[in-house]
Amino acid sequence: MLLATFKLCAGSSYRHVRSMKGLRQQAVLAIGQELNRRALGGPAPAAWINQVRLRGSLLGSQLEDSLYSDQELAYIQQGEEAMQRALGILKDQEGWKKESRQANGDEVLSKVIPDVGKVFRLEVVVDQPMERLYEELVERMEAMGEWNPSVKEIKVLQKIGKDTIITHELAAEAAGNLVGPRDFVSVRCTKRRGSMCVLAGTATLYEEMPQQKGVIRAEHGPTCMVLRPLVGSPSRTKLTWLLSIDLKGWLPKTIINQVLSQTQVDFANHLRKRLESCPALEARC
Repeated sequence: MLLATFKLCAGSSYRHVRSMKGLRQQAVLAIGQELNRRALGGPAPAAWINQVRLRGSLLGSQLEDSLYSDQELAYIQQGEEAMQRALGILKDQEGWKKESRQANGDEVLSKVIPDVGKVFRLEVVVDQPMERLYEELVERMEAMGEWNPSVKEIKVLQKIGKDTIITHELAAEAAGNLVGPRDFVSVRCTKRRGSMCVLAGTATLYEEMPQQKGVIRAEHGPTCMVLRPLVGSPSRTKLTWLLSIDLKGWLPKTIINQVLSQTQVDFANHLRKRLESCPALEARC
């Protein structure tokens, strides 16, 4: 069986066989199943089996990479790097200054980060389970314009694997129209880590979505939302939102700071209203 499997795997290196759909996936799967069967049915694996397992693992990694173009792999890497950078900013608790605190406990903090600029951090507790927030913010992202007045439209331009997407977001005017229409093209990465969920993103280039006439192309990033069940009350969710935006154009910093911090406060309020009006999972309100 193992010899036949190696022949199948080796055959995938020939051009005319490599084009056969699913052949390499079947080969990798078959090798793993056969090695596991032999390991469970006999003595400790010999050195050569360990080597084959290592090669099979490497082949699986190469196979995964081969499923994406170089550009798609670059988007995946960009999204994951943005996530690590954003989480690193949140991890550093030093230097945060209070921008505002609402009566319900919602708090906006800010900090200046070298090579990034001023970032804003929203800390709120939402009286809904994390899965409900995940559904609204990730699975139903394109419906955000229905309940968040700061967003006119969000479209998913491309999905890459299970964790990465490219989006186009058209933002509404702000500060009494002092801040005109902006749009954003971003790569977004979503990861589940145990009971925690991280939604991260940053600005990217996407040839199929050039700049739009009459709209300033602003830039996100690095930015992220962290969702986790509230300690001692798992039916509630602690939401942390790191916001970093370059609005572009000629705008006074005082207006930018006011707009961004207020955007976070408004977002929390509109999100709560949305969740209260559609409390059930997989709601279609």
